[in-house]
Amino acid sequence: MDFTLDDDLRALAELSGRILTDFGEPAHLAKVEADHGGVDWQLWAALAEAGLLGIAVPERVGGAGMGMLGLVTLLEQQGRSVTPVPLWSTAVAMQALVQFGSAELVDHWLPELLTGSTVLSCAFATSPGETAVATATANGAGWLVRGDLGPVPAGDIAEAILLPAVTEGGELIMVVLRTKQTGVHITRIGVTSRESYALVCLDGAQVDAGQRLPGDGSRILEWTVRRARVALAALQLGVCAQALRMTADYTAKRVQFGRPLATNQAVTQRAADGYLDVEGIRLTTQRAALLMDGEHTDEEPKAALTAKWWAATAGLRVVHTAQHLHGGIGADIDYPIHRYFLWGRQLAFTMGSAGAIAAELGIELAHGASIGAPALTEPRHTEPAS
Repeated sequence: MDFTLDDDLRALAELSGRILTDFGEPAHLAKVEADHGGVDWQLWAALAEAGLLGIAVPERVGGAGMGMLGLVTLLEQQGRSVTPVPLWSTAVAMQALVQFGSAELVDHWLPELLTGSTVLSCAFATSPGETAVATATANGAGWLVRGDLGPVPAGDIAEAILLPAVTEGGELIMVVLRTKQTGVHITRIGVTSRESYALVCLDGAQVDAGQRLPGDGSRILEWTVRRARVALAALQLGVCAQALRMTADYTAKRVQFGRPLATNQAVTQRAADGYLDVEGIRLTTQRAALLMDGEHTDEEPKAALTAKWWAATAGLRVVHTAQHLHGGIGADIDYPIHRYFLWGRQLAFTMGSAGAIAAELGIELAHGASIGAPALTEPRHTEPAS
């Protein structure tokens, strides 16, 4: 595989990097976290105006048509700036909507999603031992949905949530559920990264038949979970690459005992290990995205799990390295590097820790079965706010 970005992807990286960097000043980020619930609506509007919210969906529906590799390129830049907008969850849900939704469903939701006036999130994880995040009981031309969705990204601001539910007959279906209705109870929670997350409890919320994604719900779920994990890996790539860059700059300038920290062999070796980890995340993430944009569907499950494993395992090593090599100032919440540490930890555990992903990957390698859905049967680790 050729991992060199083409001209269009380089232009995307340059444009998105410029926009995101403009909103990535530490003082601005602190204000967004404190006053705006962990969502930078100004940045969200800027991304929509630049046509970046639909980067992964086809041109025929108004998107940019750059697929998963385009989304990975965009999310890497977001990770570099640690700017809090609900990009990965909305983009992944939007992809599933376009790929599997009816024409009426796409026509209803997509225009407002592309302009940023509507946020669509997704919910996959649940409590241990359960097989889906919700149950669906027939009710006229639709269903009444019940269940606790757990930590949902942007759950407190989303107009709708894409989620799986099991019907009375045992069929798994994927539906788009409106959040502003009777039977939906939302509680905002604090998470490590300080982004927008919420607990969503459904107590007889109505979903009309037209809000179901037609087809095999299990297949749709697996397809979507794989892309969500690669999206998270792309964010982790940006977080780690920028954290390591900042650490290299700091250790080159910080003088201790008469010489820069970077001249110490142990510092250099640990930074070099961090570089190898970043490249491991990069190559596995880009490979997964390339496979998803091609015709290699049989290789997708292993590639997505491999990318997420590297994001969880190597990602934690890199952000710990960055904070350690900054010394005492690395623990100062007024110093920029701490935010990368928090994001790195959040991303490492979202939709599967390293151990959970390794277990899934082991089953995949041993049996070759498609196992995109077991994220539903494992606890999702959400750390308390720091």
